[in-house]
Amino acid sequence: MKIKNLIYALLILGFGSFIAYRVVTNKNKKEDSKKTGGKDTPTAVTGIVVKTATFDNNLSLSGSIEANEQIEIRSEISGIVEGIYFNEGNNVSKGQVLFKINHLELQAQLKQAITKEGLAAENLRRAKLLLEKEAISQEELDISIADHASMQAQTQLIKAQIAKATVRAPFSGKIGLRSISTGTYITPAILVAKLVNTGKLKITFSIPEKYASQVTSGSSIEFTVSGSTKVYTAKIYAVEPEVAVATRTLQIRAITDNVDGKLFPGTFADVKLPLNIIKDAIVIPSEAIIPVQSGKKVYIANNGKAKEVMVQATTRTDASILILEGLKAGDTLITSGVMSLKNEAPIKVNVK
Repeated sequence: MKIKNLIYALLILGFGSFIAYRVVTNKNKKEDSKKTGGKDTPTAVTGIVVKTATFDNNLSLSGSIEANEQIEIRSEISGIVEGIYFNEGNNVSKGQVLFKINHLELQAQLKQAITKEGLAAENLRRAKLLLEKEAISQEELDISIADHASMQAQTQLIKAQIAKATVRAPFSGKIGLRSISTGTYITPAILVAKLVNTGKLKITFSIPEKYASQVTSGSSIEFTVSGSTKVYTAKIYAVEPEVAVATRTLQIRAITDNVDGKLFPGTFADVKLPLNIIKDAIVIPSEAIIPVQSGKKVYIANNGKAKEVMVQATTRTDASILILEGLKAGDTLITSGVMSLKNEAPIKVNVK
């Protein structure tokens, strides 16, 4: 029984202590409120005075590097490879023989066709003489003419097949790894090697449709590639005539000289595309921007309070963003603690 009473006494004592603590706390809050005029303590923030400056409007994009010319080397006819005349990974010249296919059967067919063509020519000659003597009709002469033309076409066809037995490089470039050996029976379906012209390279990239009017053929761009800090230049030479409906982007292609041979087709490029230079532009730090459902907003200092301002922003870099509407020179922009601010909240700004 004594233990039960002791427990009740401790509970009553604890509850009384809690009530006394809340009374003292509320009293202190009221006193603090009276000292500050009944207002919340201003939030300490940092800010900058908005200024105008000339802005070089550069658009950062991702592109891909492609060979100026690239083809797959294949044979147009089937047959046994009798000779390979290129080394893997080496440069070849335009017109250089790459490999040959055995064409003994075609040579035999050509001799046969030439013989038949000669016989048809002789028959045609005789038919003309007989027609002059009215020994045959005009229809028989026409048949002889058709036979002769057919034999000529057959001869030309076989000569074309023989010419295809020798495969030459259609342009100068570097040839890749081969998949055949001497003695291989190949068909047009077999890939022999790839030929790539890397003396010049194409850079293909896309821009949002709103910048389409600011890009012209002949403009210069800069780009870098992964693993290198060197900045390369290229010149725009072609612009797609229409915007892609699915992505709302415009495809652009530039060309550059691969003088040192350190650029490779298939790699990605970080492209910097210069747009119009904007005078009296307003550029603010990216951390001052707050994305909201209706767009973007910032806070400025207004008579000791935070004022919410909707802004229209465009080009963005790693550290800053270009503002088109919403701010003006002389505004005190809040740059820190913006995520916890509310409109009309009291602030104390440390301007940097």
